[in-house]
Amino acid sequence: MNEPMEKTASGEGGNFIHTFIEEDIAPGGRFAGQRVHTRFPPEPNGYLHIGHAKAICIDFGTAEKFGGLCNLRMDDTNPTKEDTEYVDAIKEDIAWLGFSWDDRFFYASDYFPKMYELAVALIQKGLAYVCELTPDQMRENRGDLTHPAVSPYRDRPIEESLDLFSRMKAGEFEDGRMTLRAKIDLSSGNFNMRDPVLYRIHHIAHHRTGNTWCIYPMYDFAHPIEDAIEGVTHSLCSLEFEDHRPLYDWVISHIDLPAKPRQIEFARLGINNTVMSKRKLRQLVEGGFVKGWDDPRMPTLCGLRRRGFTPASIRNFCERIGVSKVNSTVEYGFLEHCLREDLNKNARRTMAVLHPIKLILTNYPQEQQEKFEVENNPERPEEGKRIVTFSRELWIEQEDFMEEPVKGYRRLFPGNEVRLKTAYIVKCTGCEKDADGNVTAVYAEYDPETRGGNTPDGRKVRGTIHWVDASNCADAEVRLYGSLFTVPEPEQEENFLTVLNPDSLEVLTGCKVEPDMRTAQVPSSFQFMRQGYFCLDPDSTSDHLVFNRSVSLKDGFKPPKKS
Repeated sequence: MNEPMEKTASGEGGNFIHTFIEEDIAPGGRFAGQRVHTRFPPEPNGYLHIGHAKAICIDFGTAEKFGGLCNLRMDDTNPTKEDTEYVDAIKEDIAWLGFSWDDRFFYASDYFPKMYELAVALIQKGLAYVCELTPDQMRENRGDLTHPAVSPYRDRPIEESLDLFSRMKAGEFEDGRMTLRAKIDLSSGNFNMRDPVLYRIHHIAHHRTGNTWCIYPMYDFAHPIEDAIEGVTHSLCSLEFEDHRPLYDWVISHIDLPAKPRQIEFARLGINNTVMSKRKLRQLVEGGFVKGWDDPRMPTLCGLRRRGFTPASIRNFCERIGVSKVNSTVEYGFLEHCLREDLNKNARRTMAVLHPIKLILTNYPQEQQEKFEVENNPERPEEGKRIVTFSRELWIEQEDFMEEPVKGYRRLFPGNEVRLKTAYIVKCTGCEKDADGNVTAVYAEYDPETRGGNTPDGRKVRGTIHWVDASNCADAEVRLYGSLFTVPEPEQEENFLTVLNPDSLEVLTGCKVEPDMRTAQVPSSFQFMRQGYFCLDPDSTSDHLVFNRSVSLKDGFKPPKKS
């Protein structure tokens, strides 16, 4: 079936899948009167990444839209690199995104006996045969567009194939010795239909079935069977399976199962400034280039979660990029834009000084300490206010003082006034330096008439800076993350490891934060005033606070306008 191409969604897009489904469930449609049923079928051989998030949102989101069901299925038909570690991580990530599979959690391996039974039935129908060509020989005899493929075993008697297939299952033959192939069309213009392999021999323990099986079904055979067994109506998958759809339909047509699911393909998510190949991500982890699958520089969902990305921001991102039949690359800046939008609305504000220098108010009483109310979030007044203390000695950012200011500089320099956020207006009177000429302290005088930052005499003070009370603050480690790569398209490099960014992580120690940060809980997110958005890292303790920068305050990305 030739399906129409939809308009490309470059940033704010529609969803052609929903159009197809609406047609299918309408009166007279192929699924009229049926409940929409989808599935998300990851292979448990690695951690999910932002590309999988798109598929998750499509599979589960489509079911939600139509009041249907979505299964979670581990497609564990290849035991080589599959592990229960990945199963648990996948379930955690999907639940974190806010989707539920209820009691519909399955393993492809649960269906191994049924798959074997259906394969035997194909042999009995004369639609499959045991082939003894080696993988190299199979490639040599694959043919081309003008020459058909060849297999000398294609006309093997049914009884002989049944016997050999049974012996394959019993473990009589070594890896690669034989395969079971579908008998379809050796001259097909679609090479996936040139008698594809359905089963191969693989003597390796499976993470669930152990050594029960030594033959394993190929994905193209297993997947449609799994969908049919589970009563899936719409099998939504990425675009590389479009050429495999005829084989999917062939399997569905020739197996004895009542359900007849429809496969619909969509373009994968491509995003710049990162890699999303599981193989390459594994190289980064196993090579020690990152600190694990959840390193905040990784595009894995656990890495993004640790960096401070929220489920809402990722779901919003996936919704806004739309669904397309055309492969394209989305800017990483758009993902950050979606996070920034969410955190601006929901993150609590706090003051933090990342590069501290002491500000001493020489005319402020030595032992005095005041309290000020500061709003927690101007976007959410219902979150109320908090109390911060103020005293003679404060911490401010090093960059908020210049002894010899450049043109346009409006912060502290000798003779200039600035507003201390929420507190007072102060005038800089000078600074103290060490033997090397480095500024070690800044001096200023406060105006007691300007409590709250007001100016009763009406004078204009243009600069406002944040601060932390030196007598009542907490120390913190702050990790500043940048792009893991120095080029926007690392996947295109001959060796992507040669373009790793050596400056992708900067660790700041001795940072100063408000004292109530000691009670913050993972995964709390905050806007550090004038700094950016930060989240508490799992490494953090009450005695050693650790924050990760999620995204900067400044948003240089311009999202596309809706058409």
